[in-house]
This record gives sequence, C-alpha cells and structure tokens, in this order.
Amino acid sequence: MNLPPLRCFTLTETEHVAHLVLNRPEAMNTMHPTFWRELGEVLTALHRAGTARALVISSTGKHFSAGMSLETFAGAIQMDDQSPEGRAAIFDLLTDMQATFTQLENLRVPVIVALQGGCIGGAVDMVTACCVRYASADAFFCIQEINIGMVADVGTLQRLPKLLPMALVKELAYTGRRLGAQQARELGLVNAVFESHEATVAAALQCAREIAAKPPVAIWGTKQALHYARDHSVEDSLRQMGWLQGAIWSNAHVRESLTAMKEKRAGDFTPLTPLKRFADLG
Repeated sequence: MNLPPLRCFTLTETEHVAHLVLNRPEAMNTMHPTFWRELGEVLTALHRAGTARALVISSTGKHFSAGMSLETFAGAIQMDDQSPEGRAAIFDLLTDMQATFTQLENLRVPVIVALQGGCIGGAVDMVTACCVRYASADAFFCIQEINIGMVADVGTLQRLPKLLPMALVKELAYTGRRLGAQQARELGLVNAVFESHEATVAAALQCAREIAAKPPVAIWGTKQALHYARDHSVEDSLRQMGWLQGAIWSNAHVRESLTAMKEKRAGDFTPLTPLKRFADLG
C-alpha cells in the first residue's frame, strides 16, 4: 500500500493481518480532521489492496478514544444554522463523516476492535461499525453527545439498536450514562472481556489470525450475507444467499480446507483481487 506518513495512527500488516493503532494518547485519541482524513485513506487502501484478510483496530494510552476533538466541536457549534444553505452544508458534512465509518462496515474483510478505557461519543459511532468487539475490564461506552447538547449523528443511533435492546439504547442515548464492559458483554455488545489492555489486543490479533487462515472470498461472502440478513427479511436473505453462493462457490477451496484440517497445516488460498478505481483503468 502506498500511503503518506500517518500522524494519528500506525499501520502494520503481518501474515495477512492488518493492525491499525490509534496513536495520539496525549490527546486521548480524539477525532479531529486529520484523524478522519487518515482513517478514510487507510481504509480505502486496505479495501483496494486485498492483501489483508482481517483488520484489528486498537489504541494507546488510558482511553480507546474520547471521541470528537474539542476543536472540531467548536467548529461544529459555529456552523451556519441561520440559512437553508448553511443547514444544507451541515447535512453534507455529516454525510461525509458517516461515510468514513461506513467504510469499516463495507470493508472486504472483518474488523476486530480492542477497547480499553473510554469509548466515548464518536468512538461509539466507530466501533458499532466493526464486526467483533473485545474489551478490557476497565472499558466503558458513553453516548457523550447528549451531554453537550446535541444528537449523536455518525452512526451510533442507527447501529447500536441492532446490537443492544432498544430500551437500553434509549436510556444511554437520553442520559449519557456509561455502559461498563461487563454489562456490555452480558448484553452481547462486547464479545469478551479481558483483565488487561495487552490481553485484549492479543485476543483480537488471535481472532484475526484465525480468520486469515480461511479462504478470503468465503469470509467476504459471509460478511456480505450477515449484513444483508441484518437489514432484510429471512425470505429475502435466503434468496440473496442463493445468488451469493452461486457467485463465489469453489470446490478447490473446500478441498483445500478439508485437506489442511486433516494435515494440521495452514490452508493455501487465493487472495482477494486488488481493486482499481475506474479512472485508473484507461
């Protein structure tokens, strides 16, 4: 991948597992314009390259992320709400931010996130777009936006009700209360809770390695089917599954998977095809 130097993250890729680390602990990994730009660039590069088979996102310092940076909030408060043109610009700005986190959901590979400390405001928007969430025992979630007089607007209110009971989501969204890691685990928002941040990251990387050992196109198809089923009826989802399976079925992958299991070795699978922009094909 050809990426410029990153200021808010570090990115590594080892044995088909990409690891993206939020790397501004002195600022509690808050989300300012550079964060949004770099995250979009990284996710676009990973999506197109096809070399990574899973993505782990972790963080540094006491908190996973304190959400939107104060300077970004100050800019938002100064947005023009006095004219239809200004309000239309607010819509377009939010649409752009929402699309960045939707890239996590649309990425061709699963995304596993390792959380520690506070997952606050915009960070909740971010992690609800991921596939698997591991947390350290000190982790907590907070829909902070209501505490500063605004509505959460980058995905939390749309995705969290598909992950938690609606009554609890309403309580959290209306009050700004914290949801601790253990309760989040009991309710299914978090897959597992670990004693330390190091153990949480290790578990996330191990999960990613297990995923990376499977045929990438089968993982891609599974992610497609699960997200479609989440948003559609069973009947529609079964019909979609038929078309999907017909498109990606591989006897060779099944044979190799069974052989690798019997021989207790890693399977040898075809990687996802690199993607190019249409403009680059001419």
